[in-house]
Amino acid sequence: MATSHTRATRRPEGLTTLVLQGGGALGAYQGGAFEALADADRQPDWVAGISIGAIHAALIAGNTPDQRVERLREFWRRVTASVPSWAWAVPEGPMRQWANEWAAAWSAAFGLPAFFVLRPTALMWPSESDRPSLYDTEPLLETLNDLVDFDRINDGPTRLSVGAVDVERGNFVYFDNRQQRIGPEHIMASGALPPGFPAVTVDGRAYWDGGLVSNTPLQHVVDHLGGEAATIFQIDLFSARGALPRTLAQVADREKDIRFSSRTRAVTDRLRERHELHQGLRALAALLPAARRSDPQVQALLASAHDTAITLVHLIHRHKGSETQSRDYEFSRASMLEHWLVGHADMAHSLRSLAASRAHPQPGSFRVFDYTRPPPTAGAT
Repeated sequence: MATSHTRATRRPEGLTTLVLQGGGALGAYQGGAFEALADADRQPDWVAGISIGAIHAALIAGNTPDQRVERLREFWRRVTASVPSWAWAVPEGPMRQWANEWAAAWSAAFGLPAFFVLRPTALMWPSESDRPSLYDTEPLLETLNDLVDFDRINDGPTRLSVGAVDVERGNFVYFDNRQQRIGPEHIMASGALPPGFPAVTVDGRAYWDGGLVSNTPLQHVVDHLGGEAATIFQIDLFSARGALPRTLAQVADREKDIRFSSRTRAVTDRLRERHELHQGLRALAALLPAARRSDPQVQALLASAHDTAITLVHLIHRHKGSETQSRDYEFSRASMLEHWLVGHADMAHSLRSLAASRAHPQPGSFRVFDYTRPPPTAGAT
């Protein structure tokens, strides 16, 4: 079946692309960031995500612009509804950390009715199963079917890409609505993190969470821009940089940051180096005599050195507060709202700073902006 896509009206800066990292319960940060983006009327032309980022991508691409924020909110309301909410009354500090750990333990023990439930046979080791995992994700299937219009994903204007890993081959793949029709199974495959969640079968092959190989789809997006200038809003949930840990709990926390940040700074550095190399090649070719510049080999090299103008606005969830190493599966309503508000504030700050820069991308340029929001001052609300 052919898929039709209506092109959205482009801004002068070209495509607006949203790149969403995986991070479980931390994902509410992306919801708040998207709300600020929507408030500024910067609806994305392309959304790419991994794991919880893939779920957000489906909620965005699978709804009309006026519905997207509310559907994101509804998803998080459902996911956090069953976790006891008494942590509201616990102030920041050691007791709040304990409350967060308790909420994480609750989620792990009892599951989340709109997301996953404990599999009765989960602890029957080492028995075999067709879908070995600790939890059953059928509730997520119901939630996606309720909140996402998959016909809109496949026939609407917004491009969607989600990453997953082939369990048997170990290959990283992207499911893309410009290449195939997307269903809830593609989204669930991107978030099937073992051993918690079972592999998801798509077209006869089993897939796990894309974060096992790369927790950010930035490289995929840059490699497939097709020559059109783009502003990429990259929203990460784990920071590659952090302090030297002093306790075992901090060691576990820092290890998770390093593992799931997927070295996004290194990816960005490589992209910048590639653009600079290509600029050097073009400058060198301009010094050649006209006859040499027209040589087919030189022309082929110059064609391969053509770069898209990219503006990358990088947001990273840095606000730790009373978070612990369990923060990615701590689904309390209190923590969710905190993540959401911080994400909204960070994106609003980034948009203001981007507008104040008054800089316009030059052809072939690669610009990175990381507008770190200063911490609130004492007594600020």
